[in-house]
Amino acid sequence: MALHLLDGNLRSLSMLRDGYFGQQPAGGSYPEIVSFLNQLNADWVAAGQRLSPAVIRWLLEVSGPAYTRYLAGLDPAAPATFAVGWAGEAASANWFYVARDYTEKWHHQQQIRQAVGQEAPLLTRELYQPFLATCLRALPHHYRAVDAEAGQAIAFVISGEAGGTWHMVRSVESWQLVPQFAGVPAATVVMDGTVAWRLFTKSLPRALAQASVQISGDERLGEPVFELTAVIG
Repeated sequence: MALHLLDGNLRSLSMLRDGYFGQQPAGGSYPEIVSFLNQLNADWVAAGQRLSPAVIRWLLEVSGPAYTRYLAGLDPAAPATFAVGWAGEAASANWFYVARDYTEKWHHQQQIRQAVGQEAPLLTRELYQPFLATCLRALPHHYRAVDAEAGQAIAFVISGEAGGTWHMVRSVESWQLVPQFAGVPAATVVMDGTVAWRLFTKSLPRALAQASVQISGDERLGEPVFELTAVIG
C-alpha cells in the first residue's frame, strides 16, 4: 500500500507538474484505463520489492509535500488534466480532481491504519467528512439506470461525528444531488459511519455491508448503494 501511495505521488508529479506522461493506455475507454492502471500498479509494486521500508518511507516524506504543494497551487476552477471517471464526468475542474485525490490518499492510509488497529484518527469530522462528501458525488452517475418518478428523492444518512444527510432527487432525465430537500424521501438509506468508507471503496463484502446499512421505504431505490464505487476500478 505504501508503494502504491508513492507511485501516485511520483507519477502525478511527473505528468501534471512536469508534463511527462511516459507509458500510455492502448485506448481511452474507462475499462481500458482501469486495466492499464492496474498493470502499472502491479509492475510498480513488483519493482518496489527491491526497496527497503526505510527507503520507501523516505521517498514518501520527500514526494508527499512536493505533490501537496503542486496541488495547492492549482486554480480550483480551471480544467483538470484528468476527469473524475467514477462520477461520470468527461471533464472535471481542478477542485474535483484534488478532492478525488484526497479520497485516494485518505482511504489507502485508512487501510494501513485498519491493519494496525488505528482507524480513529481519520474518522474525525475535519478529515472524514470531505471524504464522504466527495464519494457521494458518485451517486447520480451510479444511479443513472435506476428509474423513478420526477420529484422522488432518496435520503442517504451516515452516522457518526463526520456524517450527515445527503439527498438525491430525480428530475425528468437524471438524478441530482441537492443541498436541501423538504419533502418525504421515497427511500432512506442509513449507513454506519465507521464502515461507510469501506462500502465506497469496494472493501466491504456485501454480507457485511448489509449488517451496516438499513433501507426504509422503496427498497428498490436503496439497493444500488451496495454497489456504489468511488474509486477507479
